[in-house]
Amino acid sequence: MRLNRPPAARHRPHCLAGFSLVEALVALLVLSVGLLGIAGLFVDSVRNSRSALLRTQAIHLVSDMADRIRANATAGDAYDSAAYGGEPAEHDCAPTPDSAGSNCSSAALAEDDLARWIAAVRAALPALDDTPPGAEVEYLAPAAAGAPERYRITVSWLEPGEDQPLSYGSDVLIMPRAPLS
Repeated sequence: MRLNRPPAARHRPHCLAGFSLVEALVALLVLSVGLLGIAGLFVDSVRNSRSALLRTQAIHLVSDMADRIRANATAGDAYDSAAYGGEPAEHDCAPTPDSAGSNCSSAALAEDDLARWIAAVRAALPALDDTPPGAEVEYLAPAAAGAPERYRITVSWLEPGEDQPLSYGSDVLIMPRAPLS
């Protein structure tokens, strides 16, 4: 028994047998455009992740200084970074891997805290053009007796690709304490 095939099925032209070179190139072009879009999204994701990391570090650094101020609440205006006219100095108050630290007055501890904090800010945040990132603590004296002391803590930095510096700040209030007897 012999099957009869229609004549068109027996004699297919070669042009219908597979993909042509033009079709393959068009498919490759479409795939390339899609991959370029994905690459652009990846670059944006990396840039946004870096920005989020820097902002998180700024928040942690400001919080660190606020904790230092609360721990040494009797130092008052010794935490004002403008009072040092330049850079506050380390007084070896806190222990390090090289030393055990030493007993310091409240004012010396405040200056030591400021010096270590400014060094941490400069290590963690990118510079503002050719200057290091900003790290400032401003002491605002109480307006009246019994009013809280206010400290304004600010860090500023310049993110890569940005024209204007970014800053983060927080105010810390220290309520007056009764003198220790």
